[in-house]
Amino acid sequence: MAAGEEDETPRVRRPTSKKPAKKTAKKAVRKSSAGEARAGSRTSDGETKRAARRVSAPRAMRYAAEQLQELLGRAPESVSAVKPTETGWQADVEVLELERVPGTTSVMASYRVTLDEEGELVAYERTRRYTRGQIDPHA
Repeated sequence: MAAGEEDETPRVRRPTSKKPAKKTAKKAVRKSSAGEARAGSRTSDGETKRAARRVSAPRAMRYAAEQLQELLGRAPESVSAVKPTETGWQADVEVLELERVPGTTSVMASYRVTLDEEGELVAYERTRRYTRGQIDPHA
């Protein structure tokens, strides 16, 4: 076909699995407005105030370990507990404090880490020191 010539064959419309554009657009609008309702609340001025969203438990565990490592300068061995609180998260993080030979005599410490809803560390305290080979009497 030369430039400027038109194709006279009729166009055949084939069914597709995609939804029509109108429905998809409406659905997207509904999703975004629902997201706004969850993410914040309207003030009397009509402005949206951004509310803090609580991070997930796995993310809270990672944040607790990372931020405690930054403060102590020691890599955490594990996170032994994580639980939600009214203001965020609380996690217990196990840290190697003093490495000895044999490894079962190394000194470990358990730290209680408090995070806000966004996962920022707001407090920590050492709750226990023990040797790696020690078993809890109540376990």
